[in-house]
Amino acid sequence: VQLVESGGGSVQAGGSVRLSCTASGLGYGYTAIRYCMAWFRQPPGKEREVVAAIDTDGTTKYSDSVKGRATISRDNADNTLYLQMSSLKPDDSAMYYCAADAWATLATLAVSDFSYWGRGTQVTVS
Repeated sequence: VQLVESGGGSVQAGGSVRLSCTASGLGYGYTAIRYCMAWFRQPPGKEREVVAAIDTDGTTKYSDSVKGRATISRDNADNTLYLQMSSLKPDDSAMYYCAADAWATLATLAVSDFSYWGRGTQVTVS
């Protein structure tokens, strides 16, 4: 499974960003809908933390830090995951990673729950 993020960049505080993650190599008969997918972020010098996740049935979960400012969605036909964030703050600056796992659930969303990771896309808010 390969995950490729895009859409990061430098944004002014109060602005918005839309991140995309395209999945490939999911296996014969599999599409992204069979995977729990999530966005994590990692600021410099800090641990990776979950931002938002979407389960196979479309249920979503958000961290308290982005709740009300972020929307996670998926296009199952294109195997693409999205994260729309608005009212960005400097504290949102981080490397954002896409993650997927067929067995992860929204119950824990630990880093160790996810087998597949993208290389990340940087978001810098100033």
